[in-house]
Amino acid sequence: MNTDTREQIALIGAGPSGLAAARNLQKAGLAFQGFEAYDDVGGLWNIANPRSTVYESAHLISSKRMTEFSEFPMDDGVADYPSHRELQRYFAAFADRFQLREHFRFGCRVQAVEPVGDGPSPLWRLRWTERDGSEHSAEFKAVVIANGTLAEPNMPRFDGHFTGELLHTSAYKRADVFKDKRVLIVGAGNSGCDIAVDAVHHAASVDISVRRGYYFVPKYVFGRPADTIGGKLTLPPWLKQAIDSRILQWFTGDPVRFGFPRPEYKMYESHPVVNSLILHHLGHGDIHVRPDVARFDGKTVHFKDGSARDYDLVMAATGYQLHYPFIARELLNWQGMAPRLYLNIFAPRFTNLAVVGMVEASGLGWQGRYEQAELVARFFKAQRDAPARAARFAAKLAGPMPDLSGGFNYLKLERMAFYVNKDVYRRTVRAESAQLGGQP
Repeated sequence: MNTDTREQIALIGAGPSGLAAARNLQKAGLAFQGFEAYDDVGGLWNIANPRSTVYESAHLISSKRMTEFSEFPMDDGVADYPSHRELQRYFAAFADRFQLREHFRFGCRVQAVEPVGDGPSPLWRLRWTERDGSEHSAEFKAVVIANGTLAEPNMPRFDGHFTGELLHTSAYKRADVFKDKRVLIVGAGNSGCDIAVDAVHHAASVDISVRRGYYFVPKYVFGRPADTIGGKLTLPPWLKQAIDSRILQWFTGDPVRFGFPRPEYKMYESHPVVNSLILHHLGHGDIHVRPDVARFDGKTVHFKDGSARDYDLVMAATGYQLHYPFIARELLNWQGMAPRLYLNIFAPRFTNLAVVGMVEASGLGWQGRYEQAELVARFFKAQRDAPARAARFAAKLAGPMPDLSGGFNYLKLERMAFYVNKDVYRRTVRAESAQLGGQP
């Protein structure tokens, strides 16, 4: 911290979103100081990180070409759907290529972020703890929060008491935990289905409990990654839903025949499950679908249809909560299940507080987060170099919020609270960046 911190931007996190933010602040020539709780970059994709929630068999559910940073493509030799090991090497190489590590203090856990004074652009006091336990604080001119969205487990409350092993997927690393056990996975999202498939090869039995229906998308169509096919023709939402759901049934069949409930929503109104192996194992009798859990009683799980079965291990694949524990919720305009931010980035009360990475969309990839960071960097740079342009953009932060749904009626679920349509979102963010001008 050779520069006066009051002339620096504080950046929290060195995972994919944090690295995207660091790169764009660097390109804009803006002084910043990064903070990362772990000892290295990569965030959740660094399995050695105690806060990582990936497991040994974890791979991307989107293909590498639809996920990578445009200015730093993955090598041709990297798999279509890279493992966490390949991705950690990718992020390490990205950080090294652009000399981003030197901007971070590693082993520093941010404890508090608080405004100093009033107004739309106060200084921000950060308090953090170093790896040796020492406590520090400093004031910064702006803050960018980029600590990710998939680290804080969303553990449901179950009625009754289970006397076997009760885990959340965040604690899962290796499939040998299932050896010779009767296993119940609660939840059929992408992680739940991946882990159920892992368990098949080790467990005595595997069941999966679901409360709603899902759309299952194969990773390959006609021998190519499914997310690289189509997409060039823009269709009205109702027509795209009708056509794609019909095509999907050609490739995966009807999951209802395997015991899944029929979805009470249309395709794209919730995040799809990119996994056809779960259907393969259901078809072979390796996995069985069970209804929603009603209650526990010892090792017996009672389901809402009145049935019951005994299990040795129950794993909750129930997702994650947004977790920004170091900043008061009202400062982020938290409403309901998530902060309500302009473009999912900017807190409406402040012109110097931004969040990068609080966005979900099918196919958005890390380039979508990179473009978020580009907009943040251009806005902060414009405040210094082009105040009139910056003021015009700042006037938008209080609303009204643009419609980023693309005409889709997304389910009112916690994980969907910050969901957007990829095409509408990226088009809107890029347009705002262009209006702010300047090379980030």
